[in-house]
Amino acid sequence: MKVTDHIKNANGKTLFSFEVIPPKKGKNIQDLYNNIDPLMEFNPPFIDVTTSREEYVYIDKGNGLLDKRITRMRPGTVGICASIMHKYQVDAIPHLLCGGFTKEETEYVLVDCHYLGLDNVMALRGDSMKDEAYFKPVKGGNAFASDLVEQIANLNRGQYLHDDVDAEHNSDFCIGVAGYPEKHMEAPSLVTDLRRLKAKVDAGADYVVTQMFFDNSKYFEFVEKAREMGITVPIIPGIKPIAVKRHLQLLPQVFKIDLPQDLIDAVENCKDNKAVRQVGVEFAIQQSQELRAAGVPVLHYYSMGKSDNIHAIAKALF
Repeated sequence: MKVTDHIKNANGKTLFSFEVIPPKKGKNIQDLYNNIDPLMEFNPPFIDVTTSREEYVYIDKGNGLLDKRITRMRPGTVGICASIMHKYQVDAIPHLLCGGFTKEETEYVLVDCHYLGLDNVMALRGDSMKDEAYFKPVKGGNAFASDLVEQIANLNRGQYLHDDVDAEHNSDFCIGVAGYPEKHMEAPSLVTDLRRLKAKVDAGADYVVTQMFFDNSKYFEFVEKAREMGITVPIIPGIKPIAVKRHLQLLPQVFKIDLPQDLIDAVENCKDNKAVRQVGVEFAIQQSQELRAAGVPVLHYYSMGKSDNIHAIAKALF
């Protein structure tokens, strides 16, 4: 079922969903199941599965030279989605990236998703490579998330890249995109960033999931400005509980977001990361309660591979 239909069928009730990361190569998928299992108690209608960018590795050729190769440390997004749908009978949403994929490779992934009966996809530009200052699309790839959305929307209309296909059953993907309550780190202003979001919606996006934020007023302001700009699709808040002390430095550095001073003070007063994790849970519960009271369609949690804190939050709410 489409995310938009799940929201419509909820009749104003706030839904619970979360995001998982594929295991690294060499790991067992059972580790992923072990973190999903406890959260099924709260009846998530859908689960997101991230996609990682390629990475460079250097192979020693034995003569003092290194051979530069490309690898993916967390492959299997579409396969994991199929497995989740089979095991748990819920919708699974693969993340699709511009970065690292040609349009042809993207089309192959979308065809696989269509074959597997996936109703939803998340269209993202993706980050730059670790050794690149700015994002660079691969040759023949989509440069912007709006381009990726357009490609998916075209496929929904039966328009393939090169082939004249007599399709009996077109895909009908519900398309999600990212939004940034504190603006994307590369955007010169929030207004500019909202215009880019509007371009994604105009290209065919059906709903928005926000980057994590810790100040609800920034989400509310973001939604208000988005509505003023004519963006009418559901805007789902993304929530991540603080889990370790180094998040105070890491999250602002990586995601260019602000943390409330009361949260900073509480974390700094913790003696260890166990106490930090509890602070993160309590703060996320308060944050979620306010968002639910405001009528958000879904509370979407970034689990980052561990579910004990997400379970504690959901237990207090659902």
